Amino acid sequence: MKGKQQIMSPHDIVILLKIVSYGNEPWFQKPLAEALGISQSEISKSLNRSKYAGLLAPNGKTVMRMALFEFLQYGLRYVFPQKPGPVVRGVPTSHSASPLKEQIQSTEAYVWPYGKGSVRGHSIVPLYPSVPEAALKDANLHELLALVDAVRVGRAREKELAIADLKMRLALGE
Repeated sequence: MKGKQQIMSPHDIVILLKIVSYGNEPWFQKPLAEALGISQSEISKSLNRSKYAGLLAPNGKTVMRMALFEFLQYGLRYVFPQKPGPVVRGVPTSHSASPLKEQIQSTEAYVWPYGKGSVRGHSIVPLYPSVPEAALKDANLHELLALVDAVRVGRAREKELAIADLKMRLALGE
């Protein structure tokens, strides 16, 4: 990695959130790649970028939760911005998915475009193309990614609720 500038990719966040979704369970690259629909070589490169950025411990196995939280809270919407697009069929995200849908009343749905999706709403480009499928297989990951999208595209209240929930899920206290 010497001599080459390291630039985070959107799927680095997806990979880190998937690792967080495992809780204290051990994880391995091959099942991680299969669960996310990302090649093993991309997983390896991503983990190296995350270590370099200080989002993953030098051992390559532990997410630096406070650093990830700070990035999600303050940097994500600037590094990976998103604006709602046209109405399409897809998988609910942001305030249209759990856990925020229980707290926010809205007639406007946000979705990741996906042909097999069950909801029509304004399209939100996911951080990685395989996100809708991966989210449908893992409810915990789906919630984490929906919270992250609320930070990316939400209004002040949605962002505030999402940040508070992410803080709790990353086990950073009140």
